[in-house]
This record gives sequence, C-alpha cells and structure tokens, in this order.
Amino acid sequence: MTAPAHARTSADLIKAEEPVLAHNYHPLPVVVARAEGTWVEDVGGRRYLDMLAGYSALNFGHRHPALIEAAHRQLDRLTLTSRAFHNDRLAEFAERLAALTGLDMVLPMNTGAEAVESGIKVARKWAYDVKGVPADRATIVVAAENFHGRTTTIVSFSTDETARAGFGPFTPGFRVVPYNDLAALEAAVDETTAAVLLEPIQGEAGVVIPDDGYLAGVRELTRRKGCLFIADEIQSGLGRTGRTLAVEHEAVVPDVLLLGKALGGGIVPVSAVVARREVLGVLHPGEHGSTFGGNPLAAAVGTAVVELLETGDFQRRAAASGQILHDGLTELVGRGVTGFRARGLWAGVDVDPAIGTGREISERLMHEGILVKDTHGSTIRLAPPLTITAEELRSALGALEKVLGEAG
Repeated sequence: MTAPAHARTSADLIKAEEPVLAHNYHPLPVVVARAEGTWVEDVGGRRYLDMLAGYSALNFGHRHPALIEAAHRQLDRLTLTSRAFHNDRLAEFAERLAALTGLDMVLPMNTGAEAVESGIKVARKWAYDVKGVPADRATIVVAAENFHGRTTTIVSFSTDETARAGFGPFTPGFRVVPYNDLAALEAAVDETTAAVLLEPIQGEAGVVIPDDGYLAGVRELTRRKGCLFIADEIQSGLGRTGRTLAVEHEAVVPDVLLLGKALGGGIVPVSAVVARREVLGVLHPGEHGSTFGGNPLAAAVGTAVVELLETGDFQRRAAASGQILHDGLTELVGRGVTGFRARGLWAGVDVDPAIGTGREISERLMHEGILVKDTHGSTIRLAPPLTITAEELRSALGALEKVLGEAG
C-alpha cells in the first residue's frame, strides 16, 4: 500500500516519482509541502527562503491574501464556461489589463508558451491581411539565446541544443540574429518580416540585459520597416524589474505584449497577448481559441493581480530592494562571483567555475535554507518574490557569501 503523502519523507517522495513521472526536469532535492509569503516548508518541516519565485510566477509571494481571497470568492460562484459563452469576469480583466499596459485589446490564454504561439499566429495573420505579405511567406526575426517556451514551433528557433535536439523537423519562417545587435537585426528584416520577437531581458540565458538604447532602436527599426515589435515579458513583466514592464525602462511601447507567469498570481495559469486594436483585430471567430483561456477563475485572479500592480507599490518595492541586491552582489565580485547582471529584483550571477557549477552552488545554498536555480554553466538566477524584506534579502546574500567562501 502507498503511504499517504504526509507520512512520507522527502527521500521517499523523490524516489516514488522516479518510475511514474517523465524525466523532463531535474529539480533540487527538496519536497515543498507548504508555503507562505517568501517562505516554503518541506515535508519534514524545514523552512527555506524562496529566491526563485517560480521563475517570476510568484512575484507577489506564495498565497498572497488578496489573490487567495479572489480565488476563494470565485470558486464559490463559477470556474469555467469555455468561450462558447460569455462570463461576468472577463470584461473587467481585459479592460484593466489593457489599461495597465497602455494597449487596446487582450487575447487571454493559459500558459506562457501558449501566449508566444498565439503571438506568432497573430503576427503572421497581420502580415497577410494588413501588410500584404504573400501567402505562407511571412518571417519572424528572433534573437539567439532566446527562451520563449518549449513547444515544437518555439524550439524551432531556439539556439539551445538541449531544447532542440531530437525534436525536428523544425517549423520554418524564423530568422535568428544575435541579441543586442541592431545592425544584424536591420539586415535580417525585409518585406516578408511580420514581426521582431524579443525578450526585453533574456531570462533563461542568465538575465542578459541589452545595452541602453537597444529596445528603443528595435522600436524605431520596426516602425520604419513596417513590421511588428513583439515583447515577451512573461518573465520580465509585471513588476519584476522595478517597472510594470521591462520595456518601460526605455519608454518603449511594443505593438504586441506577451504576458504570463505572474499574471496568475501563482494560483492558476494565466497568460495573455495584449496588443494594438489593428493587430489583434485580425482574428475572427474560429481562427484561434482556448477552452480554458479567459475562464472566470483565471479572470478573477488576473484582475486581482492587475489591481495589486495598479497601485505601483510592488514596482517601487522591486526597485528599492533591487538596489540592495545590486549592492550586495557588487561586494561579492572577486570573491567567488566573476560578474552579474541585475535589474530590479532579478539577477544572473556568474560564479567562478573553479568553485562549482550553477547546480552545485544551488545545492549548497539549499543546505543553507536558500532556494535558487541554476542556468547555463556556473550561473545562478535570483528572482525572489517582490514582497521580500530587506532583512530576508541580506540573509540570502549572506548565505551566498558563506557558500562561496567555503567553496573557495
């Protein structure tokens, strides 16, 4: 007989997953059973400071009371209608999200990858219906080292061989150029280009921040060349960088905005394509859809997320705490840290490879009660909930300093 989850140790549960779960992840060996705010607790009762926040899905922390309350209220009323019918929560969600982002229309979906796929479809339809690109010849220009998801279309334009190998044949219609290179971008855009699709900050690549002026240059180039600028803010958006959107650091408004992760408050999957009316207006009934996209529960939670962001408080907190993070990491450069990139409460930290891989550093931090996640090589990512206190942040930095010192 299988023991109930609460009676099984972390080791038992990890072992039990092995034969029944697909091995598409390599998680740290911690089994979380409860969480509140910036803290999680494993099945044995040990607490950890969450410095990853679900890759920004938990921008507002675990179980934020306003979001939990919104979900509870909606659970007692209505959870799903499909889009075959209207529901009474969707209009307010779309109105407030459009107003928050400064755009016109919303296409609600569920996951981030769905939002990216939807953005690609919309851009192609716009290219044929509005720009006049000949049928089936539309191209989309993307950046090397991108991460937009793992569906078959998206991995077709990934430069990460781990994501690509074994999943061909690949979808045509994409041109890859170096990130942060306006000249290469301009050379790739031609009369067939429907859109330029970029992350304002490349998260999976190690929180890579482009040079000042790059995003403004992309905006100017796409206007001049007559194609769309699609900004994937699924990780960078909704307060993470100290602004509602990362593109706001350069006062840029894209034609199409892709949102996800934090939009569901860590409670339900919610994503969206938000765009100018003349772009999303190319879709007609039957051309795209999602049974769960825009469901009442998701719309209720999404509206509560937007309401939190409308105050500006979380953006200000990310900016202020981000300065503490930046200052703390600066002190570690040359003491185990070879470099870092940070904006708001988001940082990619490069550790001296002689000290350990990113995975090894993450495991050592786990033993100190701090949860982070590695990315390529010896880089770790820090992206705590925006609710983190200065004391908690300094504690995490102290743990990193300790781990680096012991390893060195």
